[in-house]
Amino acid sequence: MRIEVLHIEECPNWEQAGERVRDALDRLGDTTTAVAFRLLQTPLEAAAVAFAGSPTITADGADLFPNGARTTDLACRIYFTPEGVAGLPTVDQLVQAISTHE
Repeated sequence: MRIEVLHIEECPNWEQAGERVRDALDRLGDTTTAVAFRLLQTPLEAAAVAFAGSPTITADGADLFPNGARTTDLACRIYFTPEGVAGLPTVDQLVQAISTHE
């Protein structure tokens, strides 16, 4: 599996998103999958991937949270978490999303 955090430079959450993905993978017993980061700098770059705002977390090129609408806008993303609206998903949400990824 290839995990990638798609982000923009101004995003305050992309590094923590990567940390949470790593925590989720560790909880699932996956210590070998690397978490990659891709900086998107243009709308054309955003259009070429499953980008739904920063950070978008993908597995094998597919958005792990597909309820987010794709966009070419270089903008932040929000996630709906048990604690309310946030700039990134919880580790538990990531565990669920990764474990159900096909």
